[in-house]
Amino acid sequence: MPVFEYKAYAAGGATKTGVIDADTPREARSRLRRDKLLVSELRQLRSGRKRAGSASGRKEIKATAWQRLQELRQSHRSGPSGRDLDIVTAITRQMGTLLGAGIAMADALNAIIDQSQTRRIETIFRAIKERITQGASLADALSEYPNLFSDLYVNMVRAGEATGQVDVVLRRLADFMQSQRALQRKVVSALTYPCMMIAIGLLVVSILIAYVVPKITDMLQDTGQTMPAPTQFLIYVSDLFKNYWIALPIGIFVLSIVFNKIYKTDHGQLAIDRFWLRVPVIGELLRKQAVARFTRTLSTLLSSGVAAVQALQITQAVVGNRVIADATKLIRERILEGTDIASPLKASGAFPSVVGYMVAVGEQSGQLEEMLDRIADAFDEEIDVVTERVTTLLEPLMIIVLAVVVGFIVYAIVLPILSVGTIG
Repeated sequence: MPVFEYKAYAAGGATKTGVIDADTPREARSRLRRDKLLVSELRQLRSGRKRAGSASGRKEIKATAWQRLQELRQSHRSGPSGRDLDIVTAITRQMGTLLGAGIAMADALNAIIDQSQTRRIETIFRAIKERITQGASLADALSEYPNLFSDLYVNMVRAGEATGQVDVVLRRLADFMQSQRALQRKVVSALTYPCMMIAIGLLVVSILIAYVVPKITDMLQDTGQTMPAPTQFLIYVSDLFKNYWIALPIGIFVLSIVFNKIYKTDHGQLAIDRFWLRVPVIGELLRKQAVARFTRTLSTLLSSGVAAVQALQITQAVVGNRVIADATKLIRERILEGTDIASPLKASGAFPSVVGYMVAVGEQSGQLEEMLDRIADAFDEEIDVVTERVTTLLEPLMIIVLAVVVGFIVYAIVLPILSVGTIG
């Protein structure tokens, strides 16, 4: 009777390996399924070559997984965004809870499929379940959907499979994604209000210049008097706006295209990100956000069993700022040369000095992951403070700018009226 070597998922997401006698691969899978094992790998062993075949097979699988990981990295995968991120976070937490409660992988995936909020998510998880049934690991199945599962996600699941703690890793992933989503919302909310104020101000001024000012200035010009310089300038701007208003949206469109092309270049992206970090208040907010994301991501990866070099490479791709990303790359290169994390982190100059000292303490005490989490928590709190400060400073600033513009328009209109009254 043929002998098959298998690798399967047991309750809780733990991996289990062994051998089983069966007439066909289908019978072997059926027997293992009755034992509540979801087979991810199954191959027939030849007589006398069990160990050699097993070792070579594992090497081939590892080589294939590593090659696929490199290809996915080169494809610039970005992971989920917006509503997809909220859906994936909820699914991840649900899967972690089900596996932690001893539910088999197949049953956990069935539960996800049955409770899918959209047809697209249901289709994707049916395909994931099918890939696992055909012999793929969970990480490899997830990696085929880079728009939902980022490099960070896939590598953490891969580390969880290697240690038999998939449920723990999934719950940790859900916490991480939830915290990152909250951080993103804080920054967006801090910048949304000033942008709305600018948009409303531009709209009000445009209406005044395009419709109100021409009617009043036409009446003033009918009097035949010489217009004061402020009024002449206002008439010139109004005529320019009426005759060439189409140039404004075209100019904005062209500038956006040029900006995107420049930002896609290495030097352009570095220069733009460096400029934003130097902008008062806003630069402080963006730097704290990038540092918080760096420390939280690195801590999550390291605590999940991902190697430091690989964790830094993934962190470099998701940190969201080129200056911090280049510093992360420098840290990774120095680690490959045999140094610690704290020394190149301090030397980079991209991180606040307190981060370097706390990382050094964490490395010396053997509690680097916990120290990185503390740094992330501290910067999350500072982001709340800076967010409030941004709103407090920009609100009166926008009101003052709008008041000056509208005040100039009123002054330019009233000035010739007063002149007529004086002459009369």
